[in-house]
Amino acid sequence: MNEPRTITGHRALRTAVRGPVTLPDDPGFDEARRPWNLAVEQPVAAVVEAADADDVAALVRHARSTGTGIATQPNGHGATGRTAGCILLRTGRLDTLEIDPVRRRARVGAGVPSGRVQAAAARHGLTGLPGSSPVVSVAGVALGGGLSWFGRKFGWVADSVTAFDIVDAEGEQRRVTGDSDPDLFWGLRGGGGDLAVVTALELALHPAPELYGGRVLWAAEHAGAVLEVYRQLTAPAPDELTLWFDLLHFPGAAPMVALDATHLGAEREAKELLGPLDGLPRPLSDSRSVMPVSALGSITAEPTEPGAGLSRGELLTALDERAAGALLAEPVAPLLSVQVRHLGGALAQPSGSPHGPLTEPYALYLFGVPTDPVAAEAVTTKQRALAEALPVSGRAPLSFLAPGEAIEKALPPAALDRIRALKHHRDPDRLFRSNFPLLP
Repeated sequence: MNEPRTITGHRALRTAVRGPVTLPDDPGFDEARRPWNLAVEQPVAAVVEAADADDVAALVRHARSTGTGIATQPNGHGATGRTAGCILLRTGRLDTLEIDPVRRRARVGAGVPSGRVQAAAARHGLTGLPGSSPVVSVAGVALGGGLSWFGRKFGWVADSVTAFDIVDAEGEQRRVTGDSDPDLFWGLRGGGGDLAVVTALELALHPAPELYGGRVLWAAEHAGAVLEVYRQLTAPAPDELTLWFDLLHFPGAAPMVALDATHLGAEREAKELLGPLDGLPRPLSDSRSVMPVSALGSITAEPTEPGAGLSRGELLTALDERAAGALLAEPVAPLLSVQVRHLGGALAQPSGSPHGPLTEPYALYLFGVPTDPVAAEAVTTKQRALAEALPVSGRAPLSFLAPGEAIEKALPPAALDRIRALKHHRDPDRLFRSNFPLLP
């Protein structure tokens, strides 16, 4: 693709689309192009907030005529800064949400956040496949494969997608299913946003008549005991039970250790499964209770406003004594959190997505805040040291990749070859630029 001709050329966007257009010389441009992660610099040629799918189609036709790439983001989650010369497409206004409780289906606009789907589905005793944050768009999660609280029971978020509404590289609006276009359907279910602009998707919902969950928090001195119980609990855990282990050190607070849990089932069952926790020292707090699926975001209480952060994700091949020792060998600082998520279950089974099965039993997520260049270096050094000390496979889910990483870390070689061939065929001019592009 060629670089955009000039800012003047993009002024025509104001007549091409009905949604707001912000150019570099407009007030508010820096705010409009801002990603969710404020540590990422996101240079763009223009920002378009599409009013609807027709606007998206008009934008694609404009971009083709001016030789400009399109980077699509509802609100900036997962941004990597690989947007120079692109038009940044915001899809937050594509906010249609329809629940069909009989068919157990949801039609979800590209800008709809996970928490809104959960609230609507909960009224019918149903659930989507939410992750830890209620503010991340469902479409963005699905395009990246998507890890969920209920992934051990139902697999990747992308596995539950039954149809996509898209705008293709020709500017045509289409509905894509496994029957209508099996290759593109496969690629969209976890291959990133490099093949088309998704304007909406249809998602299978799952029964959730009862849910028990919450966070138990202890002082860091008990981390060894908590980790040992965590290892004991996850080894035989049924697919309905999901457990995350967290080493935490927030600014102005003493170091802590947490265990986050959800159980798709009765409270009595959950308490029996989690019985070994009762043998641990008295916790600082325990929020476990029967809860609606709409309240899942309260467990980890992740920020709901943009902020700066440095992350690193890995997949662990084991959580044996040696790995446990490496996790606990030193204080977590300067990181804010070191999280280990139990995988397995349906995530380890065959999948109709580019990711395929996750055979590694645990995921590792390391997070710190770059308050200044010195702090940023300390955070990345700590992340690297921990990753080198642990039994990592070298892979990570697409949604766990950091801005400087490449999609090769997320997708198996055979899947990557197949999806790159699809990119060459469906978008030969590389009009669409995802956070983690398929082509170098």
